[in-house]
Amino acid sequence: MSAGPRATGPAKHRTGTVRAAGCVLWRRAPGGRGIEVCLVHRPRYDDWSFPKGKLKRGEEPLAAAVREVLEETGHHCAPGEPLPTSRYPVDGRPKEVSYWAAEATGGSFTANAEVDRILWLAPDAARVRLTQPRDVRQLTALLGTLAAP
Repeated sequence: MSAGPRATGPAKHRTGTVRAAGCVLWRRAPGGRGIEVCLVHRPRYDDWSFPKGKLKRGEEPLAAAVREVLEETGHHCAPGEPLPTSRYPVDGRPKEVSYWAAEATGGSFTANAEVDRILWLAPDAARVRLTQPRDVRQLTALLGTLAAP
């Protein structure tokens, strides 16, 4: 018998960092004038953020990020440069979300229980719409990455 805590059970009994991953999904704007980024609306939290979610057991962060983009937006993507990692507490536990820039390569959105709406917005509009100020860091990094020669 193991003397350590079980890996399963109610979240309030777990310890350690919650690991998650996501992408700042982008596409070229119609008419080729700049880009648009995708924000997801999660009705459970009534917030606007980037597609992201917890890693499954043994899953690599980049694979999780691509999976979450598809699950939450219905879009396939081509991941690019890593973006800053976001760290913040959730229910008394530290959470760490790894992000990548990812260009949308096709697909279509269907509303579901986790994400009921998505928006494709110009970066300035996305900056204002994001619920959490900490998410602006990833958007700013994406823009820097795309502007680099």
